[in-house]
Amino acid sequence: MLIGLFPMTAYSQFVEEQYTLGSGDEIKITVFGQEDLTVETRLSNIGIIRYPFLGDIELVGKTVNEVEQLIDIGLRGDYLINPSVSVTVVEYRPFFINGEVNKPGGYPYQPGLTIDKAAALAGGYTQRADKNDGEFLVRRTVKGSEVNLELNATSIVLPGDILTVKPTYF
Repeated sequence: MLIGLFPMTAYSQFVEEQYTLGSGDEIKITVFGQEDLTVETRLSNIGIIRYPFLGDIELVGKTVNEVEQLIDIGLRGDYLINPSVSVTVVEYRPFFINGEVNKPGGYPYQPGLTIDKAAALAGGYTQRADKNDGEFLVRRTVKGSEVNLELNATSIVLPGDILTVKPTYF
């Protein structure tokens, strides 16, 4: 499945609202006024964490807001009257870049990262790199399915993305 180009600002907003947690993300769960319910953990391959009073909960594929609601509902009533739950991503899972860059590999994700910035982290483009708009392939997991996107150099990169910089043929 190929998805076309999005305007940068609209796409950035979409990404922030729709980001789902995945294996390798480190999160912090805080319940205001309840120090014993504060948990900081990295999500494993199965994406399940053990949380006080609630036991095992699956977080992979959920947004930060969905996790906040899940924990709020679980604690409300039996354990707390009106919990105030906050979930933040402490460290995102890495992205990967290969193809025509000087140092292909996995790199720590940073919010606001574009394909051009990702290439810079990977030592820059090689002389053979095709840097024309629409020439970057990105494999991304969307709602549990892998999709292939064709994006431009200013497109946003997400944690877990696999970027391929294609060679030019001229």
